[in-house]
Amino acid sequence: MFIHFQNLKSFLMAITVIFTLFFSQYAGAQDTAITKPVVGTTQKIGDVILFALPVATLGTTFIIGDNQGAWQFTKGFLLTEAVTYGLKVSVNKQRPDRSNDNSFPSGHTSAVFHSAGFIHRRYGLKYALPAYALAGFTAASRIDSKKHDILDVAAGTVIGLGSSLLFTTEYQQEHMELTYSNFEGSHMVGFKYKF
Repeated sequence: MFIHFQNLKSFLMAITVIFTLFFSQYAGAQDTAITKPVVGTTQKIGDVILFALPVATLGTTFIIGDNQGAWQFTKGFLLTEAVTYGLKVSVNKQRPDRSNDNSFPSGHTSAVFHSAGFIHRRYGLKYALPAYALAGFTAASRIDSKKHDILDVAAGTVIGLGSSLLFTTEYQQEHMELTYSNFEGSHMVGFKYKF
């Protein structure tokens, strides 16, 4: 993995700003009702997945040295958050538990489905299946906790998957290599495959 220090520093600064904005938005969008509803285990697990799945997805791109994928994920994530919060502010739909007017669309769902869609489009379905299962659980947890209805969750899914489709390309890793060498009149053809 070859990264220039200044580019890496700028990129990590951007990622820090993105996740700071993301986490502060979700902290600010929590319940504002006078009587706070009881938070169940399902909702808590969904909240953990909300943070863990995007962080794990972005972290994996760095681990495997896929800088282009990291940038694509970041662009899609920014679009997902911008569209989600733009709609929350403009629509002002009341939550089913009547705690505030931030119901449409589901921000939890849009974030986790963006991550799952990115993994699917970039690395393939076999790697995305666990992410889709976690994203589906998170979406269901939002309905179960009465924070959203099916329309909110469906809109969040479309936003998350749509933004991953816009920015993400298939990962081009070199698995096969064909070589040729000529040494003192001898010719040799080689084939190498990385599993």
